[in-house]
Amino acid sequence: MYETIYPIVQAVDDFVWGWGMIALLLGTHIFLTIRTGFIQTKTITKGIPLSVAKEEGADGEVSQFGALATALASTIGTGNIIGVGTAIALGGPGAVLWCWLTGVFGIATKYAESLIAVKYRVKTADGRMQGGAMYALDRGLNMKWLGMIFAVFAGFASFGIGCATQVNAIAEVCSTNLGIDPWVVGVIVAGLTAIVIFGGIKSIASVCEKLVPFMALFYVIGCVIILGINYDYIIPAIQTICRLAFTKGAAAGGLVGGGIRLAIQYGVARGLFSNESGMGSAPIAAAAAKTRNPVRQALVSSTGTFWDTVVVCLMTGLVLVSTIMKNPAINADQIVDGGELTTLAFGQIPYFGPFILVVGIITFAYSTILGWAYYGERCVEYFSGKWGLIPYRVLYIAVALIAPVLALDLVWKIADILNALMAIPNLIAVLLLSPMIVKETKKYIHDLDAVDDTPVPVVETGVKKREEK
Repeated sequence: MYETIYPIVQAVDDFVWGWGMIALLLGTHIFLTIRTGFIQTKTITKGIPLSVAKEEGADGEVSQFGALATALASTIGTGNIIGVGTAIALGGPGAVLWCWLTGVFGIATKYAESLIAVKYRVKTADGRMQGGAMYALDRGLNMKWLGMIFAVFAGFASFGIGCATQVNAIAEVCSTNLGIDPWVVGVIVAGLTAIVIFGGIKSIASVCEKLVPFMALFYVIGCVIILGINYDYIIPAIQTICRLAFTKGAAAGGLVGGGIRLAIQYGVARGLFSNESGMGSAPIAAAAAKTRNPVRQALVSSTGTFWDTVVVCLMTGLVLVSTIMKNPAINADQIVDGGELTTLAFGQIPYFGPFILVVGIITFAYSTILGWAYYGERCVEYFSGKWGLIPYRVLYIAVALIAPVLALDLVWKIADILNALMAIPNLIAVLLLSPMIVKETKKYIHDLDAVDDTPVPVVETGVKKREEK
């Protein structure tokens, strides 16, 4: 069965992640970078300070940091560790550069999609905030049918990118390094997930606010220590990454570059999987934030791509490439997939490597499971109503239970396909609504420190009036 299904899934994956998707994704990143006046320049000076500021008297369910932590929980996941390793294994070291560039330009897309999520969000009868690409397509463009398509794709994607791949990664690292049976891992993760997700966004945000800063800081410090050990190979690693991003070739440690097509294909795909810019997932959490206007939360949300890809993914790529170059025992013949590459690379670092890998994957993956559970819920509620929430949660937990015995490479391929399918309607939304994005940016960008911003009106669920763009 597996031998029959995998080639079909591989063919579909190659098609949806062909040059058309790469052009659409990178083209949107670059277009929005220009249209927003290089909004990336505001990331450090405005976005990061706003992420820890309190918005008193603003509509929303959770703080701006709570919404960011929930989004980061879903984005800083196995894509930062195993995903980068997979990109290097399949696309060569040059994929790291394309992954990083996807993040740099993707900041503008994350900003834009988060802005429209807040702009067109609605409030349910019980006071919960709902928003995301489906509402932007519905209320902003009168394209409810396309919003439904996005919600369906995103709902199904949550089982793959948000649950199965993450639990599988936890099971693999626990089995390899701790000798724990995969089924035991599945039971534990499913149980812990059930406890949190049945509490809704406030419960998820509360856990993420505590977990995300710890896991990110712990992992970054670990990477810095490893790069300190590999200090003499950092510059050669950077040179190798840049050179093999545009050409075929080989480097020390058995690293091989497959040329610009493979480097771009796997670098961009893993970049999107990691930071989710353009996918439309993180804005669902952004819509729940307490914020006075769309621009403020959009800037906060855009910092997620900065932390995820520009910092964490880049450091992971440098750790892997420099370690492999320094340790010839890790060579191309041993590289089977991203997980194995990452395990081999971190295993070469005495004491620190295995510990960082185990703790990093467990915390990164578990936080992603929580974040994507919320995304999936909001999408399911959009196309089915509240009655679909309990069945969704039960099925999500069931997937977590059986995920440890699933074929990881097949799950990754399916996740890639669903990522592309949900990205298309989201990218359509940000492109068609770009005039409104520019208008809102000009309206609020110079008043970020003002206290008397007029709150954006939030309508009740069911309002069908089309917004002026």
